[in-house]
Amino acid sequence: MRIVLIGFGSVGRALATLLESRRDELYARTGMSTKLVCVMDSRGAAVSHSGLDARALLAAKEASGTVGAVEGGVLGHDELGLLRDVQADVVVESSPSDLARPRPAIERMKAAMGSGKHVVTVNKAPLAVAMPALVELARFNRVELRYSGTVGAGTPVLATARTLGAGDTILKIRGIMNGTTNFILWKMAAEGETYAAALAEATRLGYAETDPSADVDGIDTATKVVILANAILRMGATVKDVTISGIRDFPKARINEAAGRGETMKLIGEIDAEARTLSVSPQAVAMHGPMDVPRALNAVQFTLARAGEVTLVGRGAGGNETATAILRDLVDVWHASGGA
Repeated sequence: MRIVLIGFGSVGRALATLLESRRDELYARTGMSTKLVCVMDSRGAAVSHSGLDARALLAAKEASGTVGAVEGGVLGHDELGLLRDVQADVVVESSPSDLARPRPAIERMKAAMGSGKHVVTVNKAPLAVAMPALVELARFNRVELRYSGTVGAGTPVLATARTLGAGDTILKIRGIMNGTTNFILWKMAAEGETYAAALAEATRLGYAETDPSADVDGIDTATKVVILANAILRMGATVKDVTISGIRDFPKARINEAAGRGETMKLIGEIDAEARTLSVSPQAVAMHGPMDVPRALNAVQFTLARAGEVTLVGRGAGGNETATAILRDLVDVWHASGGA
């Protein structure tokens, strides 16, 4: 399997390392032989039909800030032209999600699918604003579009939802889908921190970006709600269909009031399949209940017509975790496209 990798941040670097370290195991287990034939970042690109060396890519990125500095690489590139022309089987879109500017990633995905390449994405922005159209485009071009790492990172939320939905009717999905906000609210509840102090600690630990707006304003959770609604319940939604309320400057008084009732506050993304509504808002959950997960963990709860409630808990972010989700998708693409 010849792979194009777009984005060489923490996820891209983790994927390159994972593919190299597990190459022999993957071939023995699945018959799939992988090689990176093209890697792009915002400043340059590296291409090799015989396969790129992960260590050389990492060294170039560390020394010069771009994979274009690797031997034979280029600084500055026509990314759409390269995507169309490079001989590859699948494109992995791992550039940062930017809901304010999703068009470049959408165009890259369209160029890939239009030239007969499968797409695996962990970039949530294109799916948040154009998922129905991208799914249809993949179908039209007879290629696979996979995105399991967009919700739950390495925790198989989408796969679990599909399994549950195959044997039962999903009535509701609700969950803690953003580790940054969960860490902040947990810190406020468990250690009595103010919102500002908890956010500062989340930033120091790397949970929150320098600009945490997408997390604390509920936007990141909303994108995951949209992806779940479309992938599992076929709602044809976009982020504009989500009612959103975040936790910016969340008052300690609400944390204390909830504690007095034996509850704790969480930022919850919710899908009501019967009412066809999507929302993100701070909600009280039972203290020590299945949704009371600590630190930066995620928890997604499915309410089923016959089996009742099923809750999945796991890490929802991280370069290594997300890379494992991409690898799962690559194996699925391999099998779906005729691999052994």
